[in-house]
Amino acid sequence: MQSESLSTSDRLAQLADEIRLLEGRRTPADDERVSTGCQALDALLPEGGLRRGALVEWLAARAGSGAATWALAAAAQAARAGGAVFVVDRRRSFYAPAAVAGGVAWESLIVVRPRSRREEEWALDQILRSRGVAAVVAWPERLGDRTFRRLQLAAASGGAVGLLIRGAAARREPSWAEARLWVEPLADPAPQSQSTGPATSAAPTRRFRLTLLRARGGEGRTIEVALDEERGTFHAQQANAVRLAAGLAAGAAGR
Repeated sequence: MQSESLSTSDRLAQLADEIRLLEGRRTPADDERVSTGCQALDALLPEGGLRRGALVEWLAARAGSGAATWALAAAAQAARAGGAVFVVDRRRSFYAPAAVAGGVAWESLIVVRPRSRREEEWALDQILRSRGVAAVVAWPERLGDRTFRRLQLAAASGGAVGLLIRGAAARREPSWAEARLWVEPLADPAPQSQSTGPATSAAPTRRFRLTLLRARGGEGRTIEVALDEERGTFHAQQANAVRLAAGLAAGAAGR
């Protein structure tokens, strides 16, 4: 993790050094598909997962939607075959222990905290180009068309999965992402009847609706998934439960 006391030039030089150390590491083939961490969501995607060397946008319907939960779960899956997970945290809201609880290895996690939009865009470009990076997670607020295209080319060159968590306003903007997913939290269903028996406590759950806004051959498809926060499992219609640590949802949702 970079020191907050370093100057801008020193921080950029340090990041460049870290990236060079990763360059010699082997990464899986760029055409390999990476699981999202949820079987039901994998089935929603036309190619059964996320492609290495591509950008994916997770668009949050509102704050606390859980978009970061999904992005970090995918990052953990991308790093299973090796490579670093970079988190570009300009907002300084990322909670690293939650990502580790969700399956990201501590030794593979590198957090970068740029101080400006310019630093953020430079860092994303350089990190995505590195062959030793498995996944990059970031929260860019605005992406101009030329910048977005440059990041897409950087991801294609390096082979990392670029996971961009963005707000609802980005839905109206042009995108160079290979897939765009709309993440919307759902209210828990109301209890169907009153019981006079002993009180019981149901496992805490969070429910999501995910809509595939963009992907070749699969636009407009939607699934609803429930997350059992006690067991850390996703449940979707006609899908097996998929393991995900509950701490990931509790600590990183909406960040």
